[in-house]
Formats: sequence, C-alpha cells, structure tokens
Amino acid sequence: MTEMRKMRTVGVLGGMGPEATVLLMSRVIALTAATDDSDHVPMLIDNNTQVPSRIKALIEKTGEDPGPVLVAMARRLAAAGAEALAMPCNTAHHYAPLLKRSLPLPFLDMIELTTDHLRGLPGAAGSSDCLRVGMLASPAVKITGLFDRAFAGHRLQPVYLPDQNALLACIREIKSAGQSDAAVQLLQDAAAGLLRAGVDVLLVACSELSLLNRTLPREVLMVDSIDVLAGAIVAFSRDGLARNG
Repeated sequence: MTEMRKMRTVGVLGGMGPEATVLLMSRVIALTAATDDSDHVPMLIDNNTQVPSRIKALIEKTGEDPGPVLVAMARRLAAAGAEALAMPCNTAHHYAPLLKRSLPLPFLDMIELTTDHLRGLPGAAGSSDCLRVGMLASPAVKITGLFDRAFAGHRLQPVYLPDQNALLACIREIKSAGQSDAAVQLLQDAAAGLLRAGVDVLLVACSELSLLNRTLPREVLMVDSIDVLAGAIVAFSRDGLARNG
C-alpha cells in the first residue's frame, strides 16, 4: 500500500486588498512543509477588487452593502471546487454570518481562530486578570464589535486607541501608496500608544497592517490574524490526506 497525498482545496475571498491577498498566499506557502509542488495547498483565489468598500459601508454609512458581492464570490469558489472558504480581511468578517448561512462549506473564520489562538497564550487562562489585547485594526472592527463579541467570556480584553483616525489613515495610506514611510510611522505611533496603555499583546487585526507587521516594536508579544488564518488553511488542507492502495 502506498500513501498518496491529497490536499484539500481552499477558496479565498480576496481583493480586500490585493496585496493582503498575496500576503496570505505567501504565508500559507511559507507554513507548508513541502518537497514538491503537490505538497502545497491548492488555493482558488477570487481577487475581486470590486467588492464595495467596507469603510464606506461600516464607518461612513454611505456605501453599498458588500454582503451580496461576498456571497456571489463564495458561490463561484464553491462551484469551482473549493472545499472550504477563507477571507483575509478582518473587517469583512462582519459578513461572515451571512456567508455561513448562504453556503454549506466550512468557513475558516479568522476572528474565531484568532480568539482561540489568543486564549492559548500565557496569562489568558488560569488567572482572574484578563489578557489586555492591543487592537491594531480598522475602526470598523471596533464599530461592529467583531472581536469584542468573540473575546467575551474568555479573559480577553480588547484595548483600542481613543482616537482611531490614525489607524484609518494608515490603512488608507497603504491602499494608496503601499508600504510607505508614512504608513510605517502611523502604525508605529499607534503601537506605541497601545504599549503606553499597558497591553499584554499587540493584535494585528487588519490585513493591510499585516504588510507592515515586521516594523512593530518587539517589547511585547505580537499576534497577526493573517498568520493564524494561514495556519488554519494549511491544517484544513492537510486533513484531506488519503490512502490509496
């Protein structure tokens, strides 16, 4: 009997933004132990840059609802052969319940996965004190309460900057100018503000900011939600190992 490796295919709802989608793919590849092409995760990517703006819909309250577009993307990926879905945009997870209701495929929920990862950190369990998590995220994450709901009851306390405008400016800068010096400075200033607030861990919870996570200070532990998602994608795909004889 020989063992034949069959990796399960993951569909990625991408384009939010394009660089973040490529970043997820690169981190999946980096996390995969492979000796040949066939050892890598098969991924179907819908790099849809035309998804309505989450900023306009959730922060400015003036934009088109992205939900129907995301559902259409998910259905295309399912029809193309995806066996699970992933979405490397934290803010877009506001629409995760809609996606889960609309399709029978497993949805690798980045918010839930990241929460589970944080719960496993030292200090997150076995103590009456909460782990203070410094949120480097779009203001929409705070507005929608994505992580607040996920953290509830798990000794995890999200800590937000009082002024969210700098993080929004950083995200806009990355979308328009890439990994510029101005974007790096804005992110570093935000991280410094959270460190002054006494956080135990910095959480990069915006995939645009993930592009710059190497520039963050190392005085405190840093967790990046896109890394957590990449690990879950590899784990899901490898669960599809099959024996043929």
